[in-house]
Amino acid sequence: MTILTHARTATARYLTGLIGRDIQASLSPFLHESEADAQGVRLIYRLFDLAADKADADHLPRLLDALQVTGFAGVNITHPYKQAVIAYLDDLSPQARQIGAVNTVVFREGRRLGFNTDVTGFAENLRTGLPTARFDRVVQMGAGGAGSATAHALLHMGVRELTLFDPNADRAQILCNALCDTHGPQRAVVGQDLATAIAAADGIVNATPIGMTGYPGSPVPQAFLRPELWVTDIVYFPLETQFLREANEAGCATLNGSGMTVFQAVGAFEHFTGRKADSRRMADNFRVALNAGNQNRE
Repeated sequence: MTILTHARTATARYLTGLIGRDIQASLSPFLHESEADAQGVRLIYRLFDLAADKADADHLPRLLDALQVTGFAGVNITHPYKQAVIAYLDDLSPQARQIGAVNTVVFREGRRLGFNTDVTGFAENLRTGLPTARFDRVVQMGAGGAGSATAHALLHMGVRELTLFDPNADRAQILCNALCDTHGPQRAVVGQDLATAIAAADGIVNATPIGMTGYPGSPVPQAFLRPELWVTDIVYFPLETQFLREANEAGCATLNGSGMTVFQAVGAFEHFTGRKADSRRMADNFRVALNAGNQNRE
């Protein structure tokens, strides 16, 4: 069945939130609440950090039950639950089903509906942030829930060959098979040697949590980077990850994850409220929040 966006409620009040691990630094609450304020409606966005609560994926069904019963319009889902949450949903949008990952859950008429706004968020960020980038061969680090979304987006955008790397070889192969089934044979391959793959690539995508707060490091050795590459990271906190910093030092064109965060939030806001979000205003608010956070840390 085709799922439509959430119908606008008469009360214009919305309870929403984010489920994930190590998400205390998330700017999603400010991003969603400030857009609602600008539209003259009431929206509360809560963080449900299972790491802080000393909980794990087994708590997902009980948490979803509680949110649904208490009248939440929906919740965003982030690392590492974008695939695990599917088992507890009633239906998926066609795109979420194709990708096999959900970042937005809407509670509607007693049912739980899963969407994925990461695909459009990532694609729009890449189009606007790196408009002259070549997309012949791309290396992607990560084949999890976020990686599935970015991989589908890349192939939709015309990448001829996408090489996947993930510590879990089985997960990388499963995603590779799904991509080839959807986009055509040999459009995606599982990488065997990272240095060789990057040497032949036009760009690199980090679709892992490595580099975000709580997950230090870089997914790619700096020695593999060269000025001809473009590099993008889905992580936005910190805005400049170790990966992006080293890519800048190597002379690469770089793009951080802030744009993807804004554009996926635009889609999620519209699913939660049925109201069209102002992407430019949300981007401006996001920059304000980032600057305020940076000043507070100085």
